[in-house]
Amino acid sequence: MESARKLLAIGLSSMLAVTLAACGVKEEAKPAQPAASTNTNPANTATDKKPVKLRIMWWGSQARHDATLKALDLYTKKNPNVTFEPEYQAFDGYLDKMSTMAAARNLPDVIQTDAAWISDWGSTNRLMDLTNAINTKDVDPTLLNTGKYKDKLIAIPLGNNSFGMVYNKATVEKLGITPPKHGWTWDEFFKFAKDAKAKLDKDKYVIKDFTVENGFYDAYQLSKGKGWPRADGKFNFDKATWLEWMNKFAEMRAAGIVAPADVNVSDKKLDAKLDLLVQDKILLRDSHSAEFTGFDALKPGQLALVTAPKDKQGGGWLKASMYWSISPDTKSADEAKRFIDWFINDPEAADILGTSRGVPVSKKIVSGLESKFSPADKVGIELNNKTAVDGQTFYPGPGLKGGWDKFEKEYTNLVQQIMFGKLTPEKAWDEVEKLGKEIK
Repeated sequence: MESARKLLAIGLSSMLAVTLAACGVKEEAKPAQPAASTNTNPANTATDKKPVKLRIMWWGSQARHDATLKALDLYTKKNPNVTFEPEYQAFDGYLDKMSTMAAARNLPDVIQTDAAWISDWGSTNRLMDLTNAINTKDVDPTLLNTGKYKDKLIAIPLGNNSFGMVYNKATVEKLGITPPKHGWTWDEFFKFAKDAKAKLDKDKYVIKDFTVENGFYDAYQLSKGKGWPRADGKFNFDKATWLEWMNKFAEMRAAGIVAPADVNVSDKKLDAKLDLLVQDKILLRDSHSAEFTGFDALKPGQLALVTAPKDKQGGGWLKASMYWSISPDTKSADEAKRFIDWFINDPEAADILGTSRGVPVSKKIVSGLESKFSPADKVGIELNNKTAVDGQTFYPGPGLKGGWDKFEKEYTNLVQQIMFGKLTPEKAWDEVEKLGKEIK
Protein backbone atom coordinates (compact mmCIF):
# COMPACT_ATOMS: atom_id res chain seq x y z
CA MET A 1 0.00 0.00 0.00
CA GLU A 2 1.33 3.43 -0.96
CA SER A 3 0.40 5.01 2.36
CA ALA A 4 1.85 2.14 4.35
CA ARG A 5 5.12 2.32 2.45
CA LYS A 6 5.32 6.04 3.03
CA LEU A 7 4.66 5.57 6.72
CA LEU A 8 7.33 2.88 6.83
CA ALA A 9 9.77 5.42 5.51
CA ILE A 10 8.69 7.73 8.31
CA GLY A 11 9.12 4.96 10.88
CA LEU A 12 12.59 4.08 9.61
CA SER A 13 13.75 7.66 9.37
CA SER A 14 12.36 8.55 12.80
CA MET A 15 13.47 5.31 14.33
CA LEU A 16 14.81 6.58 17.60
CA ALA A 17 13.44 7.99 20.74
CA VAL A 18 9.70 7.44 20.98
CA THR A 19 9.47 7.54 24.68
CA LEU A 20 10.31 11.08 25.49
CA ALA A 21 9.36 10.63 29.04
CA ALA A 22 7.30 12.42 31.36
CA CYS A 23 6.84 15.66 33.16
CA GLY A 24 8.65 18.68 34.31
CA VAL A 25 10.46 19.37 37.49
CA LYS A 26 11.69 22.90 37.44
CA GLU A 27 12.92 24.59 34.37
CA GLU A 28 13.44 27.86 32.76
CA ALA A 29 12.93 28.51 29.12
CA LYS A 30 15.77 30.64 27.96
CA PRO A 31 16.11 31.36 24.26
CA ALA A 32 17.25 28.25 22.45
CA GLN A 33 20.97 28.27 21.68
CA PRO A 34 22.20 27.33 18.21
CA ALA A 35 23.54 24.00 19.43
CA ALA A 36 20.15 23.03 20.78
CA SER A 37 17.95 24.31 18.00
CA THR A 38 18.15 25.71 14.50
CA ASN A 39 14.80 27.46 14.69
CA THR A 40 15.09 31.03 13.45
CA ASN A 41 11.59 32.06 14.52
CA PRO A 42 11.71 35.23 16.67
CA ALA A 43 10.11 33.35 19.53
CA ASN A 44 13.18 31.14 19.69
CA THR A 45 15.82 33.83 19.62
CA ALA A 46 14.51 36.10 22.32
CA THR A 47 16.79 37.08 25.17
CA ASP A 48 14.18 37.88 27.78
CA LYS A 49 15.31 36.42 31.12
CA LYS A 50 12.31 37.17 33.28
CA PRO A 51 11.20 34.31 35.58
CA VAL A 52 8.61 32.02 34.00
CA LYS A 53 6.79 29.00 35.39
CA LEU A 54 5.32 26.67 32.77
CA ARG A 55 2.52 24.31 33.70
CA ILE A 56 2.86 21.10 31.70
CA MET A 57 0.63 18.02 31.62
CA TRP A 58 0.98 14.57 30.09
CA TRP A 59 -0.10 10.93 30.48
CA GLY A 60 2.01 7.80 30.35
CA SER A 61 3.88 5.07 32.18
CA GLN A 62 6.24 5.56 35.11
CA ALA A 63 9.16 5.26 32.71
CA ARG A 64 7.81 8.18 30.67
CA HIS A 65 7.18 10.21 33.82
CA ASP A 66 10.73 9.65 35.07
CA ALA A 67 12.33 10.50 31.74
CA THR A 68 10.24 13.62 31.24
CA LEU A 69 11.02 14.92 34.69
CA LYS A 70 14.74 14.46 34.04
CA ALA A 71 14.40 16.31 30.75
CA LEU A 72 12.61 19.17 32.48
CA ASP A 73 15.39 19.32 35.06
CA LEU A 74 17.93 19.63 32.26
CA TYR A 75 15.95 22.40 30.60
CA THR A 76 15.87 24.40 33.84
CA LYS A 77 19.61 23.96 34.30
CA LYS A 78 20.16 25.37 30.83
CA ASN A 79 17.48 28.05 31.28
CA PRO A 80 17.46 29.03 34.98
CA ASN A 81 14.65 31.54 34.52
CA VAL A 82 12.19 28.78 33.55
CA THR A 83 10.68 26.35 36.04
CA PHE A 84 7.93 23.78 35.56
CA GLU A 85 4.77 22.78 37.33
CA PRO A 86 4.24 19.22 36.10
CA GLU A 87 1.00 17.23 36.14
CA TYR A 88 1.03 13.63 34.95
CA GLN A 89 -1.03 10.47 35.24
CA ALA A 90 -2.15 7.33 33.42
CA PHE A 91 -4.25 7.75 30.28
CA ASP A 92 -7.53 6.86 32.01
CA GLY A 93 -9.34 10.05 32.94
CA TYR A 94 -6.82 12.31 31.22
CA LEU A 95 -9.16 13.68 28.54
CA ASP A 96 -11.91 14.34 31.09
CA LYS A 97 -9.45 16.30 33.21
CA MET A 98 -8.19 18.23 30.21
CA SER A 99 -11.74 19.06 29.08
CA THR A 100 -12.69 20.31 32.55
CA MET A 101 -9.63 22.54 32.63
CA ALA A 102 -10.40 23.91 29.17
CA ALA A 103 -13.98 24.74 30.18
CA ALA A 104 -12.62 26.73 33.11
CA ARG A 105 -9.97 28.32 30.85
CA ASN A 106 -7.36 26.82 33.12
CA LEU A 107 -5.41 24.55 30.77
CA PRO A 108 -1.70 24.10 31.48
CA ASP A 109 0.60 26.04 29.16
CA VAL A 110 1.86 22.86 27.47
CA ILE A 111 -0.44 19.86 27.09
CA GLN A 112 0.15 16.37 25.71
CA THR A 113 -2.59 15.60 23.19
CA ASP A 114 -3.79 12.71 21.05
CA ALA A 115 -4.71 12.47 17.36
CA ALA A 116 -8.29 11.47 18.20
CA TRP A 117 -8.91 14.86 19.82
CA ILE A 118 -7.66 17.15 17.06
CA SER A 119 -10.99 17.53 15.27
CA ASP A 120 -12.92 18.48 18.40
CA TRP A 121 -10.27 20.75 19.87
CA GLY A 122 -9.36 22.35 16.57
CA SER A 123 -12.94 23.16 15.64
CA THR A 124 -13.47 24.95 18.96
CA ASN A 125 -10.14 26.84 18.92
CA ARG A 126 -9.01 25.32 22.20
CA LEU A 127 -5.40 24.83 21.06
CA MET A 128 -2.95 27.46 19.80
CA ASP A 129 -1.93 27.61 16.14
CA LEU A 130 1.77 26.68 16.02
CA THR A 131 2.28 27.09 12.27
CA ASN A 132 5.90 28.23 11.67
CA ALA A 133 6.41 28.59 15.44
CA ILE A 134 8.55 25.48 15.97
CA ASN A 135 11.57 24.19 14.06
CA THR A 136 10.13 21.13 12.29
CA LYS A 137 12.41 20.97 9.25
CA ASP A 138 13.65 17.50 10.26
CA VAL A 139 10.14 16.12 10.78
CA ASP A 140 8.52 14.22 7.92
CA PRO A 141 5.76 16.45 6.45
CA THR A 142 3.25 13.58 6.38
CA LEU A 143 3.70 12.98 10.09
CA LEU A 144 3.66 16.71 10.85
CA ASN A 145 0.39 17.17 8.98
CA THR A 146 -1.38 14.75 11.31
CA GLY A 147 -1.26 17.56 13.88
CA LYS A 148 -3.21 19.95 11.66
CA TYR A 149 -6.83 20.99 11.86
CA LYS A 150 -7.69 22.45 8.48
CA ASP A 151 -4.80 24.86 7.79
CA LYS A 152 -3.69 25.27 11.41
CA LEU A 153 -0.91 23.24 13.05
CA ILE A 154 -2.28 22.79 16.57
CA ALA A 155 -0.24 19.78 17.69
CA ILE A 156 3.46 18.94 17.27
CA PRO A 157 4.04 15.16 16.89
CA LEU A 158 6.48 13.64 19.35
CA GLY A 159 7.02 10.11 18.07
CA ASN A 160 6.14 7.38 15.61
CA ASN A 161 3.80 4.67 16.80
CA SER A 162 1.88 1.58 15.71
CA PHE A 163 -1.08 -0.41 17.03
CA GLY A 164 -0.55 -4.04 17.99
CA MET A 165 -0.53 -6.44 20.94
CA VAL A 166 1.82 -7.15 23.85
CA TYR A 167 2.05 -10.66 25.33
CA ASN A 168 3.88 -12.50 28.09
CA LYS A 169 6.56 -14.28 26.10
CA ALA A 170 8.10 -15.91 29.19
CA THR A 171 4.81 -17.53 30.23
CA VAL A 172 3.97 -18.63 26.69
CA GLU A 173 7.34 -20.35 26.40
CA LYS A 174 6.97 -21.95 29.82
CA LEU A 175 3.56 -23.37 28.90
CA GLY A 176 4.86 -24.72 25.60
CA ILE A 177 2.37 -22.76 23.51
CA THR A 178 3.21 -21.74 19.97
CA PRO A 179 3.86 -18.00 20.33
CA PRO A 180 2.14 -15.30 18.29
CA LYS A 181 4.05 -14.12 15.22
CA HIS A 182 4.12 -10.95 13.18
CA GLY A 183 1.65 -11.13 10.32
CA TRP A 184 -0.63 -13.66 12.03
CA THR A 185 -4.31 -13.93 11.10
CA TRP A 186 -7.45 -13.67 13.22
CA ASP A 187 -7.95 -17.42 12.83
CA GLU A 188 -4.47 -17.95 14.30
CA PHE A 189 -5.26 -15.48 17.07
CA PHE A 190 -8.44 -17.33 18.08
CA LYS A 191 -6.58 -20.68 17.94
CA PHE A 192 -3.82 -19.26 20.14
CA ALA A 193 -6.43 -18.13 22.67
CA LYS A 194 -8.06 -21.57 22.77
CA ASP A 195 -4.74 -23.45 23.03
CA ALA A 196 -3.42 -21.16 25.73
CA LYS A 197 -6.51 -21.46 27.91
CA ALA A 198 -6.15 -25.24 27.94
CA LYS A 199 -2.83 -24.83 29.77
CA LEU A 200 -3.71 -22.00 32.13
CA ASP A 201 -5.05 -22.22 35.68
CA LYS A 202 -8.77 -21.58 36.09
CA ASP A 203 -8.26 -18.11 37.55
CA LYS A 204 -5.99 -17.08 34.66
CA TYR A 205 -7.23 -15.83 31.31
CA VAL A 206 -5.78 -15.33 27.86
CA ILE A 207 -7.10 -11.88 27.00
CA LYS A 208 -9.19 -8.97 28.15
CA ASP A 209 -12.70 -8.59 26.81
CA PHE A 210 -12.00 -6.86 23.50
CA THR A 211 -15.68 -6.10 22.89
CA VAL A 212 -15.20 -2.96 25.00
CA GLU A 213 -11.93 -2.04 23.30
CA ASN A 214 -12.82 0.09 20.27
CA GLY A 215 -9.35 -0.26 18.80
CA PHE A 216 -9.69 -4.00 18.43
CA TYR A 217 -13.06 -3.90 16.73
CA ASP A 218 -11.67 -1.21 14.43
CA ALA A 219 -8.78 -3.55 13.58
CA TYR A 220 -11.16 -6.46 12.98
CA GLN A 221 -13.47 -4.56 10.63
CA LEU A 222 -10.53 -2.97 8.80
CA SER A 223 -8.93 -6.36 8.24
CA LYS A 224 -12.17 -7.58 6.66
CA GLY A 225 -11.94 -4.82 4.08
CA LYS A 226 -14.97 -2.96 5.47
CA GLY A 227 -13.21 0.28 6.37
CA TRP A 228 -13.20 2.27 9.59
CA PRO A 229 -16.44 1.98 11.61
CA ARG A 230 -16.60 5.78 11.87
CA ALA A 231 -15.17 6.53 8.41
CA ASP A 232 -15.26 10.18 7.35
CA GLY A 233 -17.54 11.02 10.25
CA LYS A 234 -20.25 8.66 9.05
CA PHE A 235 -21.72 5.56 10.70
CA ASN A 236 -19.95 2.68 8.93
CA PHE A 237 -20.33 -0.26 11.31
CA ASP A 238 -20.82 -3.44 9.27
CA LYS A 239 -23.64 -5.51 10.80
CA ALA A 240 -22.38 -8.98 9.83
CA THR A 241 -18.82 -8.22 10.95
CA TRP A 242 -19.95 -6.64 14.22
CA LEU A 243 -22.23 -9.55 15.15
CA GLU A 244 -19.52 -12.05 14.22
CA TRP A 245 -17.09 -10.26 16.55
CA MET A 246 -19.51 -9.96 19.45
CA ASN A 247 -20.71 -13.56 19.22
CA LYS A 248 -17.16 -14.88 19.00
CA PHE A 249 -16.35 -13.15 22.26
CA ALA A 250 -19.52 -14.45 23.86
CA GLU A 251 -18.23 -17.97 23.10
CA MET A 252 -14.77 -17.19 24.50
CA ARG A 253 -16.29 -15.59 27.57
CA ALA A 254 -18.25 -18.76 28.26
CA ALA A 255 -15.11 -20.85 27.77
CA GLY A 256 -13.12 -18.82 30.31
CA ILE A 257 -10.71 -17.56 27.66
CA VAL A 258 -11.74 -13.95 28.24
CA ALA A 259 -11.44 -12.30 31.64
CA PRO A 260 -14.86 -12.04 33.35
CA ALA A 261 -16.57 -8.66 33.36
CA ASP A 262 -15.74 -7.88 37.00
CA VAL A 263 -12.06 -8.66 36.41
CA ASN A 264 -12.03 -6.79 33.11
CA VAL A 265 -13.32 -3.53 34.60
CA SER A 266 -10.60 -3.58 37.27
CA ASP A 267 -7.87 -3.25 34.62
CA LYS A 268 -5.84 -0.06 34.39
CA LYS A 269 -3.27 -0.09 31.64
CA LEU A 270 0.40 0.22 32.67
CA ASP A 271 -0.52 0.49 36.34
CA ALA A 272 1.88 -1.69 38.34
CA LYS A 273 -0.93 -2.93 40.60
CA LEU A 274 -3.97 -2.96 38.30
CA ASP A 275 -2.80 -3.84 34.79
CA LEU A 276 -4.07 -7.39 34.16
CA LEU A 277 -1.06 -8.35 32.03
CA VAL A 278 1.43 -7.00 34.56
CA GLN A 279 -0.42 -8.89 37.33
CA ASP A 280 -0.24 -12.15 35.32
CA LYS A 281 -4.01 -12.45 35.10
CA ILE A 282 -3.98 -12.40 31.28
CA LEU A 283 -1.41 -13.37 28.63
CA LEU A 284 -2.07 -10.77 25.95
CA ARG A 285 -3.53 -7.30 25.58
CA ASP A 286 -3.50 -4.18 23.39
CA SER A 287 -0.38 -2.05 23.09
CA HIS A 288 1.10 0.64 20.91
CA SER A 289 4.78 0.37 20.11
CA ALA A 290 5.48 3.55 22.08
CA GLU A 291 4.08 1.91 25.22
CA PHE A 292 6.40 -1.07 25.18
CA THR A 293 9.26 0.47 27.16
CA GLY A 294 6.71 1.19 29.90
CA PHE A 295 5.53 -2.42 29.90
CA ASP A 296 9.10 -3.72 29.83
CA ALA A 297 10.00 -1.58 32.84
CA LEU A 298 7.25 -3.34 34.81
CA LYS A 299 8.16 -6.86 33.64
CA PRO A 300 11.76 -6.63 32.35
CA GLY A 301 12.61 -9.07 29.58
CA GLN A 302 9.36 -11.05 29.89
CA LEU A 303 7.19 -9.45 27.23
CA ALA A 304 7.06 -9.14 23.44
CA LEU A 305 5.04 -7.28 20.81
CA VAL A 306 3.16 -8.70 17.85
CA THR A 307 1.20 -7.12 15.03
CA ALA A 308 -2.59 -6.85 15.14
CA PRO A 309 -4.06 -9.89 13.35
CA LYS A 310 -5.06 -9.56 9.71
CA ASP A 311 -7.59 -11.05 7.31
CA LYS A 312 -8.05 -9.84 3.75
CA GLN A 313 -6.10 -6.76 4.76
CA GLY A 314 -3.82 -5.71 7.58
CA GLY A 315 -5.48 -4.91 10.87
CA GLY A 316 -2.92 -2.50 12.30
CA TRP A 317 -1.94 1.08 11.55
CA LEU A 318 0.84 3.61 12.03
CA LYS A 319 0.25 6.99 13.67
CA ALA A 320 1.93 9.70 15.68
CA SER A 321 2.33 8.49 19.25
CA MET A 322 1.17 11.80 20.77
CA TYR A 323 1.70 15.53 20.51
CA TRP A 324 2.59 18.66 22.42
CA SER A 325 0.05 21.47 22.15
CA ILE A 326 -0.14 24.92 23.75
CA SER A 327 -3.12 26.50 25.49
CA PRO A 328 -4.47 29.56 23.68
CA ASP A 329 -4.83 31.19 27.12
CA THR A 330 -1.18 30.84 28.09
CA LYS A 331 0.63 33.99 29.18
CA SER A 332 3.98 32.40 28.31
CA ALA A 333 3.50 31.44 24.67
CA ASP A 334 7.06 32.26 23.55
CA GLU A 335 8.59 30.23 26.38
CA ALA A 336 6.25 27.31 25.69
CA LYS A 337 7.23 27.34 22.00
CA ARG A 338 10.93 27.45 22.85
CA PHE A 339 10.47 24.48 25.17
CA ILE A 340 8.72 22.33 22.53
CA ASP A 341 11.39 23.26 19.98
CA TRP A 342 14.06 22.11 22.43
CA PHE A 343 12.14 18.96 23.32
CA ILE A 344 12.06 17.61 19.76
CA ASN A 345 15.40 18.95 18.51
CA ASP A 346 17.94 18.88 21.35
CA PRO A 347 20.34 15.88 21.41
CA GLU A 348 20.75 15.97 25.19
CA ALA A 349 17.00 15.92 25.66
CA ALA A 350 16.79 12.99 23.24
CA ASP A 351 19.39 11.06 25.25
CA ILE A 352 17.19 11.34 28.32
CA LEU A 353 13.82 10.78 26.66
CA GLY A 354 14.81 7.86 24.48
CA THR A 355 11.74 6.15 23.06
CA SER A 356 9.42 6.95 25.95
CA ARG A 357 7.05 8.59 23.43
CA GLY A 358 7.93 6.49 20.44
CA VAL A 359 10.65 6.76 17.82
CA PRO A 360 11.61 10.46 17.79
CA VAL A 361 10.23 12.60 15.00
CA SER A 362 13.45 14.42 14.12
CA LYS A 363 15.49 12.55 11.51
CA LYS A 364 18.67 14.11 12.90
CA ILE A 365 17.87 12.96 16.41
CA VAL A 366 17.10 9.46 15.19
CA SER A 367 20.39 9.12 13.34
CA GLY A 368 22.26 10.24 16.43
CA LEU A 369 20.49 7.85 18.81
CA GLU A 370 20.39 4.69 16.71
CA SER A 371 23.42 3.12 18.38
CA LYS A 372 21.86 3.73 21.80
CA PHE A 373 18.64 1.84 21.23
CA SER A 374 17.85 -0.55 24.08
CA PRO A 375 16.46 -4.04 23.41
CA ALA A 376 13.01 -2.73 24.41
CA ASP A 377 13.36 0.20 21.98
CA LYS A 378 14.16 -2.22 19.17
CA VAL A 379 11.06 -4.30 19.92
CA GLY A 380 8.87 -1.23 19.47
CA ILE A 381 10.67 -0.21 16.30
CA GLU A 382 10.23 -3.70 14.88
CA LEU A 383 6.47 -3.47 15.45
CA ASN A 384 6.42 -0.17 13.52
CA ASN A 385 8.28 -1.79 10.63
CA LYS A 386 6.20 -4.97 10.54
CA THR A 387 2.95 -3.02 10.77
CA ALA A 388 3.98 -0.80 7.88
CA VAL A 389 4.10 -3.82 5.54
CA ASP A 390 0.32 -3.81 5.13
CA GLY A 391 -0.76 -1.19 7.65
CA GLN A 392 -3.87 0.91 7.28
CA THR A 393 -3.96 4.68 6.86
CA PHE A 394 -4.78 5.96 10.33
CA TYR A 395 -8.07 7.78 10.83
CA PRO A 396 -8.30 9.76 14.10
CA GLY A 397 -12.09 9.61 14.23
CA PRO A 398 -14.88 12.16 13.89
CA GLY A 399 -14.61 13.59 17.38
CA LEU A 400 -17.85 14.21 19.26
CA LYS A 401 -19.66 16.48 16.83
CA GLY A 402 -22.76 15.67 14.79
CA GLY A 403 -24.25 13.32 17.36
CA TRP A 404 -21.09 11.27 17.96
CA ASP A 405 -21.00 12.36 21.61
CA LYS A 406 -24.32 10.63 22.27
CA PHE A 407 -23.36 7.66 20.11
CA GLU A 408 -20.09 6.98 21.96
CA LYS A 409 -21.73 7.20 25.37
CA GLU A 410 -24.62 4.90 24.46
CA TYR A 411 -22.42 2.53 22.47
CA THR A 412 -20.13 2.01 25.46
CA ASN A 413 -23.15 1.27 27.63
CA LEU A 414 -24.48 -1.29 25.12
CA VAL A 415 -21.24 -3.25 24.76
CA GLN A 416 -20.78 -3.27 28.52
CA GLN A 417 -24.23 -4.82 28.85
CA ILE A 418 -23.14 -7.49 26.38
CA MET A 419 -20.00 -8.09 28.43
CA PHE A 420 -22.03 -8.49 31.64
CA GLY A 421 -24.47 -10.85 29.91
CA LYS A 422 -27.46 -8.51 30.21
CA LEU A 423 -27.97 -8.01 26.48
CA THR A 424 -27.54 -10.27 23.47
CA PRO A 425 -25.41 -9.04 20.56
CA GLU A 426 -28.45 -9.16 18.29
CA LYS A 427 -30.57 -6.91 20.51
CA ALA A 428 -27.62 -4.62 21.10
CA TRP A 429 -27.10 -4.26 17.34
CA ASP A 430 -30.66 -2.98 16.88
CA GLU A 431 -29.86 -0.17 19.33
CA VAL A 432 -26.46 0.53 17.75
CA GLU A 433 -28.09 0.83 14.35
CA LYS A 434 -30.70 3.25 15.68
CA LEU A 435 -27.97 5.40 17.18
CA GLY A 436 -26.09 5.31 13.88
CA LYS A 437 -29.08 6.73 12.04
CA GLU A 438 -28.98 9.80 14.28
CA ILE A 439 -25.46 10.73 13.16
CA LYS A 440 -25.59 13.85 11.00
